[in-house]
Amino acid sequence: MAQKSNGQRGMVVNMPTYDHESLFHFGFVLGGDMSYVTIRPIQDLGSHIFDSTYIPDILPLPDSARVLSITSTPTPGFVISIVSNLHLGDNFDLRFVPSLSFGDRSLIYSVQTYRKGKSSLTGNITKSVPSTYINFPLEFKFKSKRYNNFRAYLMGGVQYTLDLASQAKKREQKNADQKIVKFKQNDVYAEAGVGFDFYNEWFKFGVEFKMQYGLLDILKRENNIYTDAIESLKSKIFQISLTFE
Repeated sequence: MAQKSNGQRGMVVNMPTYDHESLFHFGFVLGGDMSYVTIRPIQDLGSHIFDSTYIPDILPLPDSARVLSITSTPTPGFVISIVSNLHLGDNFDLRFVPSLSFGDRSLIYSVQTYRKGKSSLTGNITKSVPSTYINFPLEFKFKSKRYNNFRAYLMGGVQYTLDLASQAKKREQKNADQKIVKFKQNDVYAEAGVGFDFYNEWFKFGVEFKMQYGLLDILKRENNIYTDAIESLKSKIFQISLTFE
């Protein structure tokens, strides 16, 4: 009778000893993301003239050209991860979440060309950079007090990323008539986010929202109009993850 009365008065607490029964917990993550780039053009972008040696794939070949603007559009991708969670106390966890993620980023150039003293607008030139990342993030998780089967948390950390596809030779061969833009293979991110854990009968389910800010200039410069018009280019990623532990 007492158990029935308790069930009527309040919620049944699932896995009440989950956070204390083991020092380590493991799981996996499925997520989606949006990849951005933060572009800082060269200081004199609007007035800088590139001669024909810097214009590899605009035909017919102009005498010179200048870049009016450079923009980027976000593109969706997805990520799969393995979670290794170390319990540090009632409110702190340390997580190592190696992951594999896929995504593209596009750079859009507005270019004005000059031929025999006459100028013409070539329109927008789009350069897509596909990427396949192997990520190695180390994250600290600050958890609120558990309320029934719910717990919120804040997270922060750093991540090393290796891009396997940014300079792929197959991409160069496929686009032999065009100049492709390449990114450097290595990057380091600072991470910050918020999440919510829900304790079910057999496992813990989490939803996390995270921003990742690239700290390094990842553009590989190759002496052409597409790379030399940019002072620095850094990555930025917004990620939504579903965690199962």
